[in-house]
Amino acid sequence: MNITKEQVLEALKNVEDPDLKKDLVTLGMIKDLEVTGKNVDFTVVLTTPACPMKEMIHKACVNAVLHFIDEEAIVNVKMSSNVTARKNSGPMLPNVKNIIGVASGKGGVGKSTVASNLALALVKQGASVGLVDADIYGPSQTIMFDVMDAKPMSKEIDGVSKMIPIESFGVKLLSIGFFVDTSQALVWRGPMASKAVVQLFQEAHWGELDYMIIDLPPGTGDIHLTLVGAVPLNGVVIVSTPQFVALADAKKGVGMFQLPSINVPVLGIVENMSYFSPPDEPEKRYYIFGKDGAKKLAEELEVPLLGEIPLVQSICESGDSGNPAVLQDNTPQAIAYMEMARKVAQQVSIQNAKEPIVKVADVKW
Repeated sequence: MNITKEQVLEALKNVEDPDLKKDLVTLGMIKDLEVTGKNVDFTVVLTTPACPMKEMIHKACVNAVLHFIDEEAIVNVKMSSNVTARKNSGPMLPNVKNIIGVASGKGGVGKSTVASNLALALVKQGASVGLVDADIYGPSQTIMFDVMDAKPMSKEIDGVSKMIPIESFGVKLLSIGFFVDTSQALVWRGPMASKAVVQLFQEAHWGELDYMIIDLPPGTGDIHLTLVGAVPLNGVVIVSTPQFVALADAKKGVGMFQLPSINVPVLGIVENMSYFSPPDEPEKRYYIFGKDGAKKLAEELEVPLLGEIPLVQSICESGDSGNPAVLQDNTPQAIAYMEMARKVAQQVSIQNAKEPIVKVADVKW
């Protein structure tokens, strides 16, 4: 007996998106369903190309048809994606679906390295990504992307002159480092620095992006308050090392974003320099800065642990040479960054389902 489309849809109602807690049919994720005899073809449209559950969902769809309809069915499932977006309540960056801040309570924990590799990992998984280097007093993304000598051009868009971001490894990038002498200290008062950062968003033509990553300065200060009051952030990723002093400052960073007047979702914590494995003994792990510090903090704050990035010499070398570590396929550090990006994208999709509208913070101080 031939299989019908109605039977397939009924069977797929038994496959639930593990993050959104609803079945794929109800969520409208089943597209292009075609049935010919025992041949069943359809596409599953995920909420992000970096979905960590992609293989599991694919297998569950095939099994649902075989189990509930016909074990001799020939099931061809294509996996696609359409990145979800929260509705932007303001005029800033209307064509950017999701804006993610990368922050830390203190400097020296590898926040910029995490930000650059997060952006690249999302690109490697099929997303369109932009990166804003908002670390105004210590911009480093021009070095990490090997574009120190590049100069953004301007173009007239709808009668207004706009900066065109520099593209490197598929990431659109803007940094204050493009416009100042990097050999000189940037001696600006808070209002001037804050204005310069906002211009990187307001006066640039970013086009359509699935994700924009913002490399925030360390600490909690003027730049952070300016950004949350001007840019509609979907959420923020907090970077720390396992060391107690770094975790204490990371906790303060989380606290700032969770203030009622700011109220930016904390997507989770990334533990950088988590452990060291000798190149000749990769199965061994040495916890130089302590063990499970970020994991325990994430549990305490009830936020996800997004990744544990190993302490590897090549991460430093690759950042300095403008060839970020995530590009080194199949290495432990590249695998860790790719997994981190999938978890970040997962949390963004969950937040988008919970809160359909993203607002700028009402900061008056």
